[in-house]
Amino acid sequence: MSDAFIVCSNLSFSWPDDDPVFQDLSFTVGGGRTGLVAPNGAGKSTLLKLIAGEYRPSRGSVTVQGEPGYLPQTLALDGGLDVAEVLGIAPVVRALDAIESGDTGEEHFATIGDDWDIEERTRAQLDRLGLGDLSFDRPLHTLSGGRIVSLGLAAQLLKRPAVLLLDEPTNNLDLDARRKLQDVLDDWPGCLLVVSHDRTLLDRMDRIAELDRGALRFHGGGFTSYEEAVRAEQEVAEKNVRHAEQEVKRQKREMQQARERAERRAGNAARNLGDAGLPRIFAGNMKRGAQESAGKSRQTHTARVDEARTRLDQAGRALRDEQRIALELPGTAVPAGRTVFLGERMQVRHGDRAVFAGEGVDLTIRGPERIALTGPNGAGKSTLLRVISGDLTPEAGPAKPAVGRVAYLSQRLDLLDPDRTVAENLADSAPAMPQAERMNLLARFLFRGSRVQLPAGVLSGGERLRATLACVLYAEPAPQLLLLDEPTNNLDLASVGQLESALTAFQGAFVVVSHDERFLTEIGVDRRLRLSDGRLTEGEPPAVTGPHDSGTGR
Repeated sequence: MSDAFIVCSNLSFSWPDDDPVFQDLSFTVGGGRTGLVAPNGAGKSTLLKLIAGEYRPSRGSVTVQGEPGYLPQTLALDGGLDVAEVLGIAPVVRALDAIESGDTGEEHFATIGDDWDIEERTRAQLDRLGLGDLSFDRPLHTLSGGRIVSLGLAAQLLKRPAVLLLDEPTNNLDLDARRKLQDVLDDWPGCLLVVSHDRTLLDRMDRIAELDRGALRFHGGGFTSYEEAVRAEQEVAEKNVRHAEQEVKRQKREMQQARERAERRAGNAARNLGDAGLPRIFAGNMKRGAQESAGKSRQTHTARVDEARTRLDQAGRALRDEQRIALELPGTAVPAGRTVFLGERMQVRHGDRAVFAGEGVDLTIRGPERIALTGPNGAGKSTLLRVISGDLTPEAGPAKPAVGRVAYLSQRLDLLDPDRTVAENLADSAPAMPQAERMNLLARFLFRGSRVQLPAGVLSGGERLRATLACVLYAEPAPQLLLLDEPTNNLDLASVGQLESALTAFQGAFVVVSHDERFLTEIGVDRRLRLSDGRLTEGEPPAVTGPHDSGTGR
């Protein structure tokens, strides 16, 4: 499969309302692993659908050398399906069962074809992805979101595609499932194109493709190398902008000086001609000559200023709008040693099933602790957050929050009133804050001009996160305990950076559920808790592997 590749030539695509997504986009992706990055809304998922053949381009062409496999970001699967049906092996398994039962009808052999080892191959693939315990007749609705994603990947791998297209494959995966996915992709021998905001996964890529301003730019190496290259490019771009700005000022200054010199010469010449008593026609010729000379000088300097401005514009286009959030949050400060939450032998039941083992779980949060809550999918992490927030009362065991406000950001980011504007939502959260101060605050959260008047219901994922953070962090009173449930899911890399900036400024305690190790490192987590098999235990930071430290990566 080393000859597998993707070629897009003059690719254009527009939505039915003629809103263009791509125009004349051309690129080639060869063998190896390529990570595709861009802000939300830039068209990453649309590009994968075009390559997979789910969308047809308005103009241009897409050529895929080799059979493609495609795992979309959202799997539209019927919960009534079983594992074998999702994997696409159900007809072959039924044919094998029929032959083993003595039915030797020709249709069964035709169905099986060359797939006599399908069960063994499927079992091996499921084992690699941590799904070895699944029976083929297990209903899909009994699986967690993360296991369904892994099952969807297994279905694509069983097709033995030459080109594999993955859209946010680590969403909803716990840490163990992410590592297994990384190991499988390390061994991938064909052409792999991955859309992801998971920086750990992107660091294992052979190259990063950046979709930027209608073009695809390739950077050799993983995401860390890409970041370093972009940083170096930005340093050069900033230096070029400074030089270009100085050149514009210099050219303007020289043009003004030339104008003043010309005016002085013209004045002196008029006086001298009058004193000399020269004939009027001769004096007129000399005056016109002086005016023409001044006009040429003015044209020359104007052209130089225009050229300097053009160079400044070109230098400015190379600059990226980093859009970082800069905050100060002294109102969220928690004194060291203050008990923020105390829970003893807490127990919650879902129907007849106890979520926590034994007599329940104990948890004490003191001072400005930064806690990462990890564990496998379905272990009860979101349930525990709801108990801490007070949204869910445990059936057993006291849960005592300290005096002070607790803010809970669920995965849905549903704290905002979707029918009210960004400005109105903030006014609801901080009614005593002067309007001018609220507008300045929203500008720091990157809502400027007419953006503050957008209804919350039309915001993108990253915009909704920023608006929610503004309302939560500057609410009255300010929260001293912040709870976040998978906050980086479906955020682009720029939005993840903005969230990291906000949490770095937060001076209270927080508990964050996340499987993104890079994110947990960036926000300065100083305590780790693991919830597994109903037990809550103190944990150590996991060993962080390099881009190719696990698996047999090339």
